[in-house]
Amino acid sequence: MKKFMYKRIDLILLGIILLSAFLNIYNIWKNDYANAYYTAAVKSMLENFHNFFYASFDPAGFVTVDKPPLTFWIQTLSAAIFGLHGWSVMLPQALSGVGSVVLLYFLLKPTFGITGARIASLTMAITPIVPAISRSNNIDSMLVFTLLIGVWMLFKGVRKNKAIWVIGAFAMIGLGFNMKMMQAFMVAPAFYLFYITAAKVKWKKKIGILASATAVMMALSLSWAVVVDSVSADDRPYMGSSQTNSVLELAFGYNGVARLTGQGQSTPGGGGADKGNGNEMQAPPNGMEQGEAPEGMPSGTPPNGQGGPNQANGTNATNSDDSASNDSSNTDSSSAQDNTNSETQTSEDNGQRDFLSRGDQGGPGGQNGGGMFNTGTPGFFRLFQIGLADQISWVLPFALFGCVGLLSGIRLRKQWSDGEKESLFWLAWLGPVGVFFSIAGFFHQYYLIMLAPPIAAFVGAGWVKLFKLYQTEKGFKSMLLPIAILATTAFEVFTLKSYIDQIGMVWSIGVGVAGTLLSLALFFFKQKEKRATYFVSLAALLAILVIPAFWVSTPIIYGDGNSVMPAAGPTTMGNGNMKMGEGQNSINENLVSYLKKNSNGETYLFATSNASSAAPYIIEGETVMAMGGFSGSDPILTTEKLEEMVKNNEVKYFLIGGGGPGGSSDLQTWIQEHGEEVPQEEWNGTSNNDSDSDSNSGMPGRGGQSETLYKVEL
Repeated sequence: MKKFMYKRIDLILLGIILLSAFLNIYNIWKNDYANAYYTAAVKSMLENFHNFFYASFDPAGFVTVDKPPLTFWIQTLSAAIFGLHGWSVMLPQALSGVGSVVLLYFLLKPTFGITGARIASLTMAITPIVPAISRSNNIDSMLVFTLLIGVWMLFKGVRKNKAIWVIGAFAMIGLGFNMKMMQAFMVAPAFYLFYITAAKVKWKKKIGILASATAVMMALSLSWAVVVDSVSADDRPYMGSSQTNSVLELAFGYNGVARLTGQGQSTPGGGGADKGNGNEMQAPPNGMEQGEAPEGMPSGTPPNGQGGPNQANGTNATNSDDSASNDSSNTDSSSAQDNTNSETQTSEDNGQRDFLSRGDQGGPGGQNGGGMFNTGTPGFFRLFQIGLADQISWVLPFALFGCVGLLSGIRLRKQWSDGEKESLFWLAWLGPVGVFFSIAGFFHQYYLIMLAPPIAAFVGAGWVKLFKLYQTEKGFKSMLLPIAILATTAFEVFTLKSYIDQIGMVWSIGVGVAGTLLSLALFFFKQKEKRATYFVSLAALLAILVIPAFWVSTPIIYGDGNSVMPAAGPTTMGNGNMKMGEGQNSINENLVSYLKKNSNGETYLFATSNASSAAPYIIEGETVMAMGGFSGSDPILTTEKLEEMVKNNEVKYFLIGGGGPGGSSDLQTWIQEHGEEVPQEEWNGTSNNDSDSDSNSGMPGRGGQSETLYKVEL
């Protein structure tokens, strides 16, 4: 029995799983509280079921995070079991990344064999953005894992001709919607196409099953949203990042169409532009993302589409941060009209705040890769631009050649093979998602994990097919394999040119020489010993996987520091810039001590404009109000409502400034007109003259700007 079991274990797969686990998990316990915006929500969700169900950001249930709750439910359960730590909220995502590697193996093995399955799972494991996002408490890794479970159920349902598995597959998309809303629907066309082309049932039954599956998918997708929107606004938290306090508006607007158009999106995490409600937006400091993890980032659109840690001209981002913060914090002498007139410039300046100083957020040598938050310029070749190519596209040329090989024999009037049907499925996943990232107005680098499964599948299955064509065909088809190796090698060398200052010439020369020699060997020795060419072709494949393997290891080699805006790459080497998220969880102990000493039982220890200022305190167990939600733009409060809360003894102290507040200028004006400024030396241990030092203020990511504490009593 033991011998039988031993033979059934694929030791190479086991090695790939261990590699994936190492890349995803090692040292995550050193990553503090990861994305503090989401970690604060988990802390609040541990408090009671009300917060748990709504995914409340704060313990008092004032406002939610900007995503549905399913992933955070899982993170909260992990924190309940292991305690609230950075690693405990990251662990579900890390395991999801490993699970995706395993699933891809079992998805490809029945049709493309064990070699293709191994190559695909290895490619998935070492695709740089996969472990980078899996080493965080952002949502995307778990979303991809959930969708791949759906793929497994879909394939099984078609093979066994069982409708229940097909319906279950579409239900997984519905679960994905409750993780990250419309992003889950990006794979739906592939699901429909595969079932239509592969299911061996009559059309009438096929339509009925698809209709049932669609109904289940939509019902599951909208279930939480409909329940929440049906509850009175007075009985639940405000829906964070929406403008109408509606989950459906958040799903189809801010987290839907706005992603494609870029309208209303200005934070790396997905939110934060002024959405026309008269609010002046400002960026939360390091470590907050609203669009996605909240992605976790500040608001404000970087000027000219620049989103790297430094501007393209080499100017450090924190230089512009000073001017933006000064403009925003000088509210005593500014009016709402002034804020409106300067809104455009302010939003541009805000986008360059401290969080942009992360070394690997920009392009090589501290230069950004162009586009908002280093996502390039929209166009046909966007995925091959710096900032995206090094996260997802190292082996994309080979995958495209593999796709050509896999579909080279397909004919409209011919019965399609299982391999051709599954190849069409992966193409229907890769195509629409690739088009979206090529033209979208707003996304982050780590969203690119959505492309990892089809690319890995085409590399694994494609290598098997291209090698078969190499051995059996003549003419152009037989040369697809060496051409694919040579083209991929050339692309990798071209991309590496931009990183010479960080990694030197060795990698570029080594990969270029190895890939070129091996592809030439395949060109000129095609008719030689077939066994030898098999190992040469495998060696050629491994040669083009060397660079992504190195890239994927950089979070471990050089340290993370980027769990808010995950990305892999060596550009933090020798870089003096502060990494993203560094210091985001520090709190001002003097402030806490002062407020507790002078409080009179208020619900909130203090209020601030946005979630980034509140999150560290919430994680440490304090009840703090983010008046404008994540970025400060949510129209949650009016001056009348705020006045009522002060009179009801719900809040008395307001912390304003520090280069991170956003929110309504009306609220800030009201606070300043009705409040009394508390001298710095009473709550911060410093005077106004020396409070512009972060070391004195003790506040996270303030860009050298002081904060002002107001006391309002009516």
